[in-house]
Amino acid sequence: MALKITILVGTMTGTAQLVAQELELAWGDDDTQVETLLMENADPSVFQRDGVTLICTSTYGQGDVPDNAKALYEELRTERPDLSQVRYGVFGLGDRTYAETFNFGGKRFDELLAGLGARRIGERVQHDASSGVLAEETAEEWGAEWLTLAREAAGHAA
Repeated sequence: MALKITILVGTMTGTAQLVAQELELAWGDDDTQVETLLMENADPSVFQRDGVTLICTSTYGQGDVPDNAKALYEELRTERPDLSQVRYGVFGLGDRTYAETFNFGGKRFDELLAGLGARRIGERVQHDASSGVLAEETAEEWGAEWLTLAREAAGHAA
């Protein structure tokens, strides 16, 4: 049975969506079904799907989640659903020149999901736009290892 991965994208400029598309291309095969959803098209019920979830989000303004992610974030915060059956990963995008709020979009989702009982797979990625390395390149390098961890977490053999 194929591993199902839902990638939820929070983005202002489209970079997080490019990362998600890169991962979808790298991961999608007979053993892995990947679906990418922009967060404005999702509500908390998205976490009831089979498989694992990847939060792929940038940071905006004063360390906020992107505009298209605000409704989902607030619904999770106020409704507080039980997410103890959820396994997830976080690929955060940020710019270290904003040191006070670097990568807070990913951090906020990570802390919220963990607080609702979800368990993270692997470490939270904190891509730095000022590093000179494209987010898609970081995703490609990180993606293979995370996919292996996701398979283990979901009980799928490699």
